[in-house]
Order: sequence, then C-alpha cells, then structure tokens
Amino acid sequence: MYVRDAKNRDEAWLLDHIEAMGLDETAFRSRDYVIAVDEVDNVKAGFGRYRVHKTDDGEHCELTSIGVLDGWRGQGVGAHVVERLVRTAADEGFEVVYSLTGEPDYLATFGFDPIEESRLPERLRKRLGEKREGVAPEAIPMRVEPERFRVPDRLREAFKGAAAAPEDDEPEEGPEDFGIDPDEATYKYDTGR
Repeated sequence: MYVRDAKNRDEAWLLDHIEAMGLDETAFRSRDYVIAVDEVDNVKAGFGRYRVHKTDDGEHCELTSIGVLDGWRGQGVGAHVVERLVRTAADEGFEVVYSLTGEPDYLATFGFDPIEESRLPERLRKRLGEKREGVAPEAIPMRVEPERFRVPDRLREAFKGAAAAPEDDEPEEGPEDFGIDPDEATYKYDTGR
C-alpha cells in the first residue's frame, strides 16, 4: 500500500467516488489530490485533497474531500492520505494546515485541534459557511501545525498489511427478482412437457 499524487487519468474515478461519498468537489482539480493504492492489485483505496486559498493576506492550506472506500476502512488508509497531505503542506512552507470537517474526532487522532471560527482566516470562514450550507452541515474548523502531526502506531501497522475486505456474495438472481412467478408463468416456446 502506498499513497501517490493523482494523475489526470484518475479524474473520473475521483469524481465518481467524491459524489458517491457526498464529499466536497468545489473547484475540482485532480492534481490537488493524492490517492492510496494497493501495490499488489493496483486497486485504489482512498483519496484526499490539498487545497490552497490565495488571498490578499497570504495563502492558506485546507485539507478536504478525504475519503476511504468501504472495504478499506479501519486499516490506516485515511491516516496515510492525511499524512501525505500534511507533509505536502509542510514542504510548501505552510506552518498551519486547516480542515473544515464533519469528522473532528478522526482528525483529532492525528493532532488536529478545533479552532474558533473567529480565529479562522477570512477566506476559510467563508468556506466554512459554504460547506455548512452544502455537504457538511456539522462542519467544525480544525488546525494542525505540521510538526505536531502524528499517525498512531496502530494505524501505521494496519496500513502495512491493508487489504480490501471481502465483498458480500450477492445471492443469485431468480425469476422472482424480475416479478415472474415460476409456477404460473408460461413461455413463448413452452411445449407443455
């Protein structure tokens, strides 16, 4: 399992999963995303976005649209996506990374702290309002300094052996699934035998 930068060819996959998970796709650019990939089967397991807001008072970094596919949850995939995004922000010189999230407990696991709305940069206050009106009515502003970010050991270990959970076998479809009563139905070429 590893996390890589998204490529243009990942755009349709990203948009499909962002929509399916009800995540924020505002100002979508595939190059802002990272994707967790199973190196054995080359299956995509999760993703997240690093978004820079340029304003007159400087630039601000927001992590958003973080998602892990159902069969991959609980295995450290999201933790490593977030880690890659925070590391990218640090490499770009950001001293603080923000996230406006409906899952504050999850981000608190990595050292993110809640912040009062009044302490958010103006552009992120506006963005918080947009998220609350749209995809995340319960969104809470969070922040972390990159050097304080940490991935718990249990998630780091889980990521090393991450594997997709087996899918439930779907029952075989029968005539009843299509509204046909097999005891009463007649067929065009029924010979009566």
